Amino acid sequence: MNERLQERLNELPKEPGVYFHKDKNDEIIYVGKAAVLRNRVRQYFQTSRGRDPKTEALVAEIADIDWMVVDSEIEALFLEAEMIRRYMPRYNILLRDDKSMSYIRIDYDADYPTVTTTRRPLDDGARYFGPYFSTLAVRQALKYLRRIFPFATKQVAGQKRATLHYHLGLDPGLEDGRTSLEMYRANLRKLMAVIQGKRQTIERELERDMKRAAKSKDYEAAARYRNQLFALQGFNKQVIFSDKEFLDISKDHALNELVNMLSINDYPRRIEGYDISHMQGSDVVASMVVFTNGVSDKAEYRKFKTKINHNNDFYNMNETLKRRLSDKNRKAWGVPNLVLIDGGKGQLDAAIKARDEQGCHKIPFIGLAKREEQIVIAKDRSNVTLDEKTLHELGGFATESEDFILVNMPHNTNLIKLLQRIRDESHRFAVSYHSVLKQNRQTSSVLDDIPGVGPVKRKKLLKTFGSVKAIREASEEQISQAVGSKNAANIKRFL
Repeated sequence: MNERLQERLNELPKEPGVYFHKDKNDEIIYVGKAAVLRNRVRQYFQTSRGRDPKTEALVAEIADIDWMVVDSEIEALFLEAEMIRRYMPRYNILLRDDKSMSYIRIDYDADYPTVTTTRRPLDDGARYFGPYFSTLAVRQALKYLRRIFPFATKQVAGQKRATLHYHLGLDPGLEDGRTSLEMYRANLRKLMAVIQGKRQTIERELERDMKRAAKSKDYEAAARYRNQLFALQGFNKQVIFSDKEFLDISKDHALNELVNMLSINDYPRRIEGYDISHMQGSDVVASMVVFTNGVSDKAEYRKFKTKINHNNDFYNMNETLKRRLSDKNRKAWGVPNLVLIDGGKGQLDAAIKARDEQGCHKIPFIGLAKREEQIVIAKDRSNVTLDEKTLHELGGFATESEDFILVNMPHNTNLIKLLQRIRDESHRFAVSYHSVLKQNRQTSSVLDDIPGVGPVKRKKLLKTFGSVKAIREASEEQISQAVGSKNAANIKRFL
């Protein structure tokens, strides 16, 4: 064990957090989580402890250690998953399967809102929080939160009376009007705020509501707010979801490199990434992904369908950024501290023109070109200044043209891995939305033309057979079981 490594082991704190094992080239080779950083990290170097061959190989390569302290174990779980996705350390093979990730799903806008966990977030209008690495830990935390903010987990068909969970204080009792939908949604807003890391804000709000209810002599409501407040204040002894309230982003290596190399005045708390997806100008869509404090914030993701189907990515990017930076959306979503465009000079130029047309000149804009993974900077317009010293320290170099600077960086640097993570996520989100539109168009274009087949019958046919191809191959008798004999004959004749 080298002297530097021994010093770092002595400095380890006793708080929960995420740790980074690095090799002699300062590359992150393993990311792990710990309830107590000092105890967990030191275990790697205890000679009395039996180790498997993988761990032996890992320990032999460790030359340095770094860490990020968080407030709770659940934060560590969330942060560990995000850091592994960003840096892809070669020893973290266990997270290659995305099925291990877990999300919290809140169907806030439904007539009967529910709170559940899922491994696959869908584009279904619900609000998703995560990803989290341990489903068990998430469920334990939700179990505790349900005592503070009662919620329903499912709707039972035909249920008219309040369930047992209502009488236990765990369910709002929407079935027989024990709680109004408006009050229930207000409760869910508080729950979502706690999940997003705004626990202290909700504590202040509950204290204010308690005093207001007591002043108006509504002692029952005051007692309810008091109980919620006390339970929430005791939540710091349990599992906490916050990834924003306590996380010190100045310890994020990639954000440090980004700030230093681009001479940005402050750490970019909100980074937005944009990409365009279409098939030869049809079903043109754009994605906006958001990374808060360097980690993905899926609740803030947005998607756009361009007003005109146009096989011109420059035009499409320009339209998207104009809509994003409109007065309405700036008020609703806030303003990003940094924007990353998936593309080269043309896409970045089109995005900056949209930014300037909307009067948002001060927002920094950069691009990431796919082929060489070059960072693209528009001279005098990107609102960043390339720091030559940091660039050389990171092993990069820059080439200049009349209007642009192209920055080439080693692909194993923390900075490039962060930008790649944002770019890849924006690409994934755009492609998934485009695929949905394309599939809907392909299926609806055939079934919509059949006389007598409306939205209800079309939905029933697709639910029964799965695809237009399966409907075409089904017998008239099979189709009649779904939509009746008269419609079946018509559909079979048409197809």
